[in-house]
Amino acid sequence: MMGRVTINNNFEEESTNVSNIFIDEYMEDANDAQLKVYLYLLRMMSSNLPTSVPDLADKFNHTEKDVVRALKYWEKKGLISLEYDGAQNLTSIHMEDIVAHSDFGRRKEDRGIRALPSVQPVTPAVQEPVQNIIPAKPNYSAAQLRDFKQTDGSGIIFIAEQYFGRPLNPIEMSTVYYIHDELNFSDELLDYLMQYCVDNHKADFRYMEKVAINWNQQGIKTPKQARVESFKHNGDIVAIMKALGMENAPTLKEGSFISAWLGELGFTMEIILEACDRTVMATQKNRLKYCDTILRNWHDSNVTTREDIARLDASHNADLRKKKEKASISSIDMKERSDESYIRQNGSQNRFNQFQQNTYNFAELEEQLLDN
Repeated sequence: MMGRVTINNNFEEESTNVSNIFIDEYMEDANDAQLKVYLYLLRMMSSNLPTSVPDLADKFNHTEKDVVRALKYWEKKGLISLEYDGAQNLTSIHMEDIVAHSDFGRRKEDRGIRALPSVQPVTPAVQEPVQNIIPAKPNYSAAQLRDFKQTDGSGIIFIAEQYFGRPLNPIEMSTVYYIHDELNFSDELLDYLMQYCVDNHKADFRYMEKVAINWNQQGIKTPKQARVESFKHNGDIVAIMKALGMENAPTLKEGSFISAWLGELGFTMEIILEACDRTVMATQKNRLKYCDTILRNWHDSNVTTREDIARLDASHNADLRKKKEKASISSIDMKERSDESYIRQNGSQNRFNQFQQNTYNFAELEEQLLDN
């Protein structure tokens, strides 16, 4: 049996104040991890309680890297300041006063919600899609780049150097840092971005930055979303879709099928379009899978040119002729065997075998007739 427990009230710590400026200006651009970390820091500060990076990670089921990244995000926004010891271990977090942005110039009297007239009919306005504001690219110091490479960016910098086959210079490292921290790309999305650039023979980091900004504007957060977006702008994939009579934008599955033909199987557009033509002539349904079967059969037969296709066609037609000839001979044999079924094994062709058969010696009969 459990012992007696004491229940205590502590009403003075029942709430945590959050600035309206934070809600109006900072909350919209922050991701889930960043919001949770900041609000929890406010909670701990209001209760005068200590915390740590491991505690924050356990609390919200994030990695410690996610927590450190969130702390540095708020430090850049000026909402907190971080202190480290000589070994670069985090020792203190200071919550700073929140100051409104200079471009957040709404007058106080304009912040109320205005009621619409009840008499005049209101035609709803067509709202244009709102695009994200592109964060400015900071001028990172050498110390910041070094810290990024040694902490959060260690893995992604290593991957970048593997993709591009060389160490990154400070400008290139700044681009990776910017995409990672300001555009909020995950390591997985940044990995796919670099793979996308290399696959398209674009080793220019300015190109990579432009693609990253475009994906950020499109609200792309995962490699899956990025792949679908890249399929839409791939001229070869769009041309193949049209050749199969498919006018829709390629889905992830459709784009993956076609990418495999170009990449994994290594076919040229000429060979793929030939397979598309044969598919369209053969079927109206499941054209993608039908075409995939043709191309994989060609790949197994080492087809690389139209001459190889002609060779396979000739071999296929020869096999069909042999099968037809064999089928014809087999049909004749079956007919002969069917006819022979009416002939007894002793050579008698009399089908009325139920009667007793008489046997005569015609030589003796002829002698008897001559003697008479």
